[in-house]
Amino acid sequence: MASDYDSLLFSHPAYQFETCYRERGLAGTTLQTWNAEDTAAHIGLAEVFVGSGLWRNEYLEVAPNLRYVHVGAAGYDNFDVAAIRARGIRLCNSSGVNRNAVADHGMALILSLSRQLHTARDRQGNAQWRDMISDIPKREDELAGKTLLIYGLGGIGEKLARRAKAFDMRVIGIKRDTANRPDNVDALHGPSQFLGALAEADVVALTCPLTDETRGLMDQAALAAMKPSAYLINLARGAVVDEGALVAALADHQIAGAGLDVFDPEPLPSRSKLWGFENVVITPHTGGETQAYEKNVIDILAENLKRLNNGDGELLNQIV
Repeated sequence: MASDYDSLLFSHPAYQFETCYRERGLAGTTLQTWNAEDTAAHIGLAEVFVGSGLWRNEYLEVAPNLRYVHVGAAGYDNFDVAAIRARGIRLCNSSGVNRNAVADHGMALILSLSRQLHTARDRQGNAQWRDMISDIPKREDELAGKTLLIYGLGGIGEKLARRAKAFDMRVIGIKRDTANRPDNVDALHGPSQFLGALAEADVVALTCPLTDETRGLMDQAALAAMKPSAYLINLARGAVVDEGALVAALADHQIAGAGLDVFDPEPLPSRSKLWGFENVVITPHTGGETQAYEKNVIDILAENLKRLNNGDGELLNQIV
């Protein structure tokens, strides 16, 4: 049966959403655009928009047929929710599609720093063999028995906790609702106890959304509360960390290093001092980008289109 939502526009500069949709044999007329200009030129015919970064709120003025917007990512800060609601358009995101990927990436950053894989790779480029190290604090380290503090215990945070326990780490969690302690979390605290808990952590991982409460969370005071031997891992949003404070903490050896996948702004400008630190591992916001990404987004989209066609009121990851 043909879909009632049968005109779909997929919009992304890299991801193959339309190809994955068609390979599933799903119904509808589809088109993929790769830039904002082509998206603006074709959105007027679309009943369904699937995308993220190429969305512009002014599209609402030239998209009279639009009935459903599916954000091809978890974050939807650039979507005007009030305006979308006022036009009777349904809006959902793809929260959860990358929880495994980002948790894997978090462990990769932790392992890279603790096992010094990043500096080994640098030496490999120079065909340089490293001698054994007499200075104990400068050697690679083990994760077993170390404490990981995770700020934000949503899908990604809980997955990261599970992976950390497999490495015999102790896990402290920070979340607003402390009534029920999640599995794989040894101690649970509210945000008001965050600064005090930092002193216990060997690794601090940020997996929280960007909100008014978390913007600038890792500021000078928070970084000063960390152990000098501790690492910071940011998997959340760039603005959760005060970059200036982090640069100062790294320069003054207040912390041992950082693994960063997100920045403010992005791409990270070439003038940023973060590029110059040997004890910083930088990845270009690729924590959630895997070979399964499009499939995971289309899984949610397909289920929601089925529910819309059946007249179901509740959608997966419903925002409006």
